[in-house]
Amino acid sequence: MRRRDFIKIAFGSATAWPFVASAQTPERKLLIGTLTGLGEGSRARERYAAFLQRLQELGWTQERNIRMEYRWGSGDNDNIRRQAAELVALAPDVMVVTGFLSTEQVLRATQTIPVVFCIVPDPVGSGLVDSLSRPGHNATVLCNLNMV
Repeated sequence: MRRRDFIKIAFGSATAWPFVASAQTPERKLLIGTLTGLGEGSRARERYAAFLQRLQELGWTQERNIRMEYRWGSGDNDNIRRQAAELVALAPDVMVVTGFLSTEQVLRATQTIPVVFCIVPDPVGSGLVDSLSRPGHNATVLCNLNMV
C-alpha cells in the first residue's frame, strides 16, 4: 500500500469516526414521573394507557426513549406526600399529576421539575396556580379532561 493511499484511508476514517460514534450512542430516555391520588386499581390505569398510546403515536416509546415511573396515592394524603417526595428524588424530566391533593403535594415538593396536572376543578381558586393563562412557577401546563 502506498503512503498516499494509507493517508486517505486514515484521514477518511478519522473524519467519519464522530458520526459512527454518535450513531452508536443510545438515545437518552426521558423520565416521566406520574402521580395520582387514586388507587392503582382505579381508572387511572386506563388514563395512563391512553396517555402512553398517544405518546407512542407521537414517537415516544416506553423503554426506547421514555421511561415512566408510576405512583399511586390511594386517597391517603400522607401516602401522596411520600410518593411525591419519592418521585421528586428521582429527578424526572417532567411530572404528570392527577387530582388536587397530588398536584398540591408535587408543587410543594419541587419548584424546578415541570408539572403537568389535570383533573383539578379550580386550580386558581385553590391557590395552586396564579392564573390559567400563566400558571407560574413550574406548573407548565394545565389540562382538564372530562373522562367518563
